[in-house]
Amino acid sequence: MIIKAVLFDLDGVITDTAEYHYVAWKQLAAQLDIEIDEEFNEQLKGVSRMESLERILRHGNRADELSAEEKLVLATQKNEEYVKLLVNVSPKDVYPGIRELLLELRAADVRTVIASASKNAPQILNSLELTDLFDYIVNPDEVAHGKPAPDIFLRGAEAVGVDPAYCVGIEDAQAGVEAIKSAKMVAVGIGEEQVLKPSGADVVLPSTGLLSWSFLQTLGE
Repeated sequence: MIIKAVLFDLDGVITDTAEYHYVAWKQLAAQLDIEIDEEFNEQLKGVSRMESLERILRHGNRADELSAEEKLVLATQKNEEYVKLLVNVSPKDVYPGIRELLLELRAADVRTVIASASKNAPQILNSLELTDLFDYIVNPDEVAHGKPAPDIFLRGAEAVGVDPAYCVGIEDAQAGVEAIKSAKMVAVGIGEEQVLKPSGADVVLPSTGLLSWSFLQTLGE
């Protein structure tokens, strides 16, 4: 297999804004008299804003109390709070090895794509000063279904003109790994093997610092 494109999740792979998401969701949940903790927050990683809200409402047994319009207002409120927190993001927050890997991929003429559920990806990449190292950023609104459906990875591959069979996806969430495998791509998990292997990850690394172009090339052999 010749690797022609690498598709990256954002949170947990390029940088970590998960704590900002958690703070914003926890604040919103408290407003609704729903308590969430960091363990519950794991269920929100890699899924869309509206689905995250639905999970919180189900957790608090309030799923049927709000109209679609009210849910949209709450999701927008959460995002506004999250965006305020993003002012703290800077290039120092790029995960170990990521900038170097992106530069190696650029030199090897391998396409690079962000396939994230975050609609704030362009702003975050700009703050990290990584925008120029990506060929395409998939807007979640471009696809019908979020992770674990393969749509966002398939759209990313299509956007850069690469067959999914020649793509590697990198994810830290179970839903993301499942999406990569459903897209018929090689899946690299970042995190704990016992969490990501059952989701189908072809290989799991404990840290992005172990990623490199030479390592990815071994996956294609």
